[in-house]
Amino acid sequence: MPKGHPLFRAPRIMPTELPDAPRFHCPVGLAVGATVELPDRAAQHVRVVRLRSGDAVALFSGDGAEYVGSLLDIGKRTVTALVRTRREASRESPLAVSLIQGLCSGERMDLVIQKATELGVVAIRPVLAARSQARISSDRQERRGTHWQAVAIAACEQCGRNTIPEVQPLVTLADALAEPRRGVSILLSPLGNQTLRSLARENEVTVLVGPEGGLAPREREDAIAAGFLPLRFGPRVLRTETAPLAVIAAMQSLWGDC
Repeated sequence: MPKGHPLFRAPRIMPTELPDAPRFHCPVGLAVGATVELPDRAAQHVRVVRLRSGDAVALFSGDGAEYVGSLLDIGKRTVTALVRTRREASRESPLAVSLIQGLCSGERMDLVIQKATELGVVAIRPVLAARSQARISSDRQERRGTHWQAVAIAACEQCGRNTIPEVQPLVTLADALAEPRRGVSILLSPLGNQTLRSLARENEVTVLVGPEGGLAPREREDAIAAGFLPLRFGPRVLRTETAPLAVIAAMQSLWGDC
């Protein structure tokens, strides 16, 4: 039906729809009518994909809203955009999942953070456990934390989230167990006597996953003493990077997105 026809109705834009434009995290005060300078990483992406002045972009700062604008100037050092509209576009799950992840090596940790962000976690706490093969010196921990947060931000750009999960600083497992938690806390363990379906519907869940080799027996005991429920997730032993993603996806299907 042509646009000028009296019965024409413009398609309704649902808040969960993704804009048909590249998405960039822009950690500044976004507001309609404002001219903003894109961060270096976003500016580099603009040049790589050969966007031009006037092209549409979607921006988010992490406040839960989405801003659609257009590129103004693409220079050698800076890229600026004009913010044209703001819309509430929450793509968050009603299920709030926090992940306590045993520190694992290199790309595995990046993969867990990336995919857990896509699956909707609200926070990720890396922990150093007895069997963690990866070790990070104290002078590198801040840089590593910055890197992990950037991985989560890039995942938000890709998946459409406008609220960025916090990747919290690396601590020992003992410190993480002592932190306050809300809702139910579960420990993935092949020795668990409960399954996901045996649990009542939850709104807030904390998931604890060990590193390569799993948690040491004493660590499992400490986690149970701290209130974690041992949960068996199928008959197979999953890798440290597979286990959290599988259980989060299942919980989202049972209690969250689906």
